Amino acid sequence: MDRAGQHLGAADSRILELRGASAEPTTIRAKALVFADPLSQQLLHYLEQVSPSEAPVLIIGETGTGKELIARHIHHLSRRRGPFVAVNCGAISEQLADSELFGHEQGAYTGANTRREGWFEAANGGTLFLDEIGDLPLSLQVKLLRVLQECEVTRLGSRRAIPIDIRLVAATNVDLNDAVAAQRFRLDLFYRLNIAQLRVPPLRERISDIMPLAQHFLGVYAQKLNTTRPSFSAAAITALEAYAWPGNIRELENVIHFALLVCSDLEVRPEHLKLNSISHPSNGSATATAAPPRERISSAVQELLSLNTPDLYNTLEHQIVDEAFRYSGYNQVRAAAVLGISRNVLRTLLKKYGYLSERQTEITNS
Repeated sequence: MDRAGQHLGAADSRILELRGASAEPTTIRAKALVFADPLSQQLLHYLEQVSPSEAPVLIIGETGTGKELIARHIHHLSRRRGPFVAVNCGAISEQLADSELFGHEQGAYTGANTRREGWFEAANGGTLFLDEIGDLPLSLQVKLLRVLQECEVTRLGSRRAIPIDIRLVAATNVDLNDAVAAQRFRLDLFYRLNIAQLRVPPLRERISDIMPLAQHFLGVYAQKLNTTRPSFSAAAITALEAYAWPGNIRELENVIHFALLVCSDLEVRPEHLKLNSISHPSNGSATATAAPPRERISSAVQELLSLNTPDLYNTLEHQIVDEAFRYSGYNQVRAAAVLGISRNVLRTLLKKYGYLSERQTEITNS
């Protein structure tokens, strides 16, 4: 529940960063955010306008763009004195989500040996941040809507309603309009959440933020490694600003950390930057002559067939599952959705290729 560190000076040096326990994330998220780029400064101006209100805020952005830091800054700028509580909806099992969010009484279900307050009660007087809200099961969306309307929660196993005073901030990296159309997200809840909407641009759209962030992470890891802080060569700066950053700020942090480990002198050069060769087109630089993705896949499959590749079907199936699972942040619900298959089918494939053990599959299905 600790707050993000706040460093807010001139517009070109504004930095938000995670500190303390929050600085060790269990998911792929950004640990620092700057507002140097004009697009970022517009975002900062808008969130400074909406933060003092009590209105729910919906933050939209790709993985690793700094959505939680934005949520923490909203709480920091609000008039609320209570705690900031962050909950990753995608990491809660469907079986325990009700208890996690709303709490339970002793004996409410097998294994409920003590009374426990839920995340809503824990955030009373403060801000509750629900990350990956699009992954919340439909049954819990109904309960969430009721809690927001009534401003009270009822623990599992209890009939007594408990008044709560929270400010809700939600975040998603999926298009909730598409989720509503696919009947995976309730329209009435979407309207309830979407009063103030903030879009956090991906790093490739705010190029002027790249080097301030790179310099920040360089300083952080130089201090952690107790080493002299190097500088960036002109060629390294060009490479960093030209790269598309599909993993956004979190990927940039990892790249800078690695560069500091392999840099043998006082200058970071392009060969020290571990940039993926396959990524999104950078800053609209994709050529018009590039073949569409399906045509490229077709050509690759034809080549593999001509080489008499053994066990080709399973090899390709394995790669598709692997890519979708990693693309979805190792979230089963999202991976199944992007592949257009059911979660049960995905679990079967994950088990087939060694991502899930027999025991994990039994627990998930229980």
